[in-house]
Parts: sequence; structure tokens; C-alpha cells
Amino acid sequence: ATDTAGMVAEGRRLREIHPSIYVKVPMTSAGLAATRTLAGEGTRVNMTLVFSANQALLAAKVGAAYVSPFIGRLDDQGQDGMDLIRDIVTIYRNYHFPTQVLVASVRHPVHVLEAAKLGADIATLPFAVMEKLVQHPLTDLGLARFLKDWEKVPKS
Repeated sequence: ATDTAGMVAEGRRLREIHPSIYVKVPMTSAGLAATRTLAGEGTRVNMTLVFSANQALLAAKVGAAYVSPFIGRLDDQGQDGMDLIRDIVTIYRNYHFPTQVLVASVRHPVHVLEAAKLGADIATLPFAVMEKLVQHPLTDLGLARFLKDWEKVPKS
């Protein structure tokens, strides 16, 4: 749904499935109104499609549990998505908002590292980025060297 009443109705149905479900609501005027209602009833809301600090501030004010700024999409538009994360984290700390920052649209390992350094709570990332977090050429070289040295050890 894209209207407030529809989002509230869908959110209530989702909450009935299991109490640990978080309802994803878009950052729109209707979404803000729906979030205020749902959060007031105890539904945990993830306000998504956030592209500005003002939007994140509004999401926190209406009770969103999570805010999802899409940093890769901002980068695609010539903006620095990490600047947005910095601004949101600063605002939330200044006002002690309980809303957590869930970094979305992660495109590469630098996004993950920068988000962590800035104090973001969560990052959602594709598996390819997760694999790159593990990989490093010096690790591969070191392992090859260890295995080569192991082959030199006399076996009895």
C-alpha cells in the first residue's frame, strides 16, 4: 500500500504473524503517519528509502526502530553516501534517539568499513561484498607460504 490506512493495515497483519517482525515502510508523508501509528501500537518499523538527514530525523521523531539510508544510490547520483551516514549518526547521538541506522545499498567493502567507523548499527550487503570482506591477497600469499613450509617438515 502507498496510503497511510493501507500501510497501517498491512503492518498490523504482519505484526500478527510474529512479534519479532519488523515492518518496512517507505519514507513518504503517508509512511511517516503510518509509522507513528504502528510504532505507537508496538510494531517495530524500518523506515526505508531514506536519502537525507532531514528524512532520517523525521523517521526517528515518529518512532521508527530502524532507518535505512541507501548510500550506493546516493553515490550513483554524485553524492557521498557516507556523508549522510555521518549526519544521521550525529543527529541520533545528539538527541539520544533509539532509532538504529541500517546502511543499505552497500556496493563495496569501503562502504562497510566507513559505516562501521561512523557508528552505523547494521549494514545489509550483497554476498559478493561479504566475500570481499574476507579476502586479502596477503592472506592468500601467507597461507601459500605456510603450506610450503609445512611440506618441508619431516613426516614420521
